[in-house]
Amino acid sequence: MRNQPKYNFFKNTSYAIKGLKDLVESETSFKIELFVVIALLPVVFFIDVSLTNKLLMFITLFGMLIAEAINSAIERVVDLVTLEHHPLAGRAKDIGSSVVFLSISVFVITWTFILWETL
Repeated sequence: MRNQPKYNFFKNTSYAIKGLKDLVESETSFKIELFVVIALLPVVFFIDVSLTNKLLMFITLFGMLIAEAINSAIERVVDLVTLEHHPLAGRAKDIGSSVVFLSISVFVITWTFILWETL
C-alpha cells in the first residue's frame, strides 16, 4: 500500500496551479505555445463551423499544451536522475519531444483541413 494522503480536491488543485505557474515561468516552449493558444482561441468561438469541428480545434489546440507539459515533466525527471549524458536519458528526452512534435502536427493538420473547408 502506498503512503499517500487522502485525496483533497483543493490541495490537488493548488498543486496543479503551482505546476502551471512553474511551466509559464520556466519553459520558453510552453510560453510560445500558450501565446498561440491565447491568440487562436477566439477563432474557435467565432468561426462558422460545426460543433464537432470546434471541439476538434479546441482539443488539438490544448493538446499542444498538454504535450509540452508532459515533455517538461519527462525532461525534469531525467535531469533529476542524471545530468551526465546517457543514451537512455537522451532517448527519453527525444521521445518526449516527439510527443510535442506529433501534437503540433495533429493541430496543424486538423486546423488546415477545417479552415480549408470553411473558405
